[in-house]
Amino acid sequence: MTAYAQRERRLLADLLLRLGPDQPTLCEGWTTRDLAAHLVVRDRRPDAAAGAMIKPLHDHGERVRLRTADRPYEEVVHEVRTPPWWSPVSNPLTDELANTIEFFVHHEDARRGQPEWEPRALDPGLEAALWRNVQVTGKLVLRRAGVAVTVRSDGYGSFTVGEAPATTLSGPPGELALYLTGRTGAARVEIAGDGLEGVRLGL
Repeated sequence: MTAYAQRERRLLADLLLRLGPDQPTLCEGWTTRDLAAHLVVRDRRPDAAAGAMIKPLHDHGERVRLRTADRPYEEVVHEVRTPPWWSPVSNPLTDELANTIEFFVHHEDARRGQPEWEPRALDPGLEAALWRNVQVTGKLVLRRAGVAVTVRSDGYGSFTVGEAPATTLSGPPGELALYLTGRTGAARVEIAGDGLEGVRLGL
């Protein structure tokens, strides 16, 4: 199996070093330093990472992330590049499932946070892996948002959420991954219908 998650991790770590700690990203309010710290916490501090989903743990998670961001930037990026073997989300059994879309999206957060970016030409295998993830993530996100939408990607397939959707969301798997995880302004997708207008998406 091709390790797309590991490849995207390496590419992101390389980019973070090239950009330095103070560049903008697509994550609102986060610099490249903040993004790197988030990924280290996600890999290494499950108690703090849970704050993204469990409201009572949010403040604890944010304190840990800010302390991580205060460390030397090169050290933090090194930890992004080299997750521990025991990580709940980055061990050999969970890495591809948990991290393919995670690191693709965060790689693009850093790339597309800069001026004059262009979409990458993606390996068809990565596109296929992202489409598998989009089918899971997209259904969860759209059901949570309470919208009826057909999601379509030429050459990969389609799926529908809700009853009798009047809206179709189309694009390459990578662009759909970005749109459905909340990067709606930076994702190059096509939308037919107005069912997604004003809808807040993301995990």
